[in-house]
Amino acid sequence: MTSQVNNSEPQSEVQGVAAGSSFYAAMRILPRAQRDAMFQIYSFCRQVDDIADSDGPREVRLADMQQWRADIDALYAGNPPARVRDYVGPIKQFGMRKEDFIAVIDGMEMDIPADIRAPDDATLDLYCDRVASAVGRLSVKVFGMPDEDGILLAHHLGRALQITNILRDIDEDAGIGRLYLPRELLYHAGITSTDPDVVRASLALPKVCAPLVKRAQAHFEKSDEIMARNKRRVVRAPRIMSKYYHAILELLVARGFALPRDPVRLGKASKIAILLRYAII
Repeated sequence: MTSQVNNSEPQSEVQGVAAGSSFYAAMRILPRAQRDAMFQIYSFCRQVDDIADSDGPREVRLADMQQWRADIDALYAGNPPARVRDYVGPIKQFGMRKEDFIAVIDGMEMDIPADIRAPDDATLDLYCDRVASAVGRLSVKVFGMPDEDGILLAHHLGRALQITNILRDIDEDAGIGRLYLPRELLYHAGITSTDPDVVRASLALPKVCAPLVKRAQAHFEKSDEIMARNKRRVVRAPRIMSKYYHAILELLVARGFALPRDPVRLGKASKIAILLRYAII
């Protein structure tokens, strides 16, 4: 069974785990109550993701996920177990919805019964909605965005970030037997195998990635449109996340997807430049 982090741990410990991530930098600019709520969301996501990525028996991991569902059910029923007790205040203050917590669990669980390999496009979109846009729907409640624009931003920015992650992590995912590139794009490029190692080494891989790059860029553009019509202070944190990940996508495009592929990371100077530009109201 994967080791669990106690959600009653001090906020400083939760933040310590996140330190150095783009998430941490973006959330540090928030007022205290919002920042603490966002680190609770981060802690929740990290714990269920750790279960999905554990090398423990699949049946044990599925049972762990089911326990999380039971704990979230109990939380919203007014009888929170110890590890989610600290969620009570933020949920009451910001109105985060139970179904979005459950969606995140459902998404992380998609990796457990069998490693995801070349899902069809609809399944990939569902995966992105659950593991990324559902997190966005929790987050926009904390940011204080209007419901309609908040849901739209979660939809588009969540998908933009997750597709960027998929493009960035092709080799890393192949190393653990996973392949998130959609089968329709593989077949269109002439790749019939769904073996992650075969796909990652294919000369046709750039043909698979190009449409995904365009898809991510379209979601980033929609996200920018939504954020532009909302108050700057409300969208500072998601805007910083968007700019970080859009920069990563641009680095991926500049590097290309043919072998050899060096890992792509956003440098410290670039992160600071984004913070200086977008963190100040």
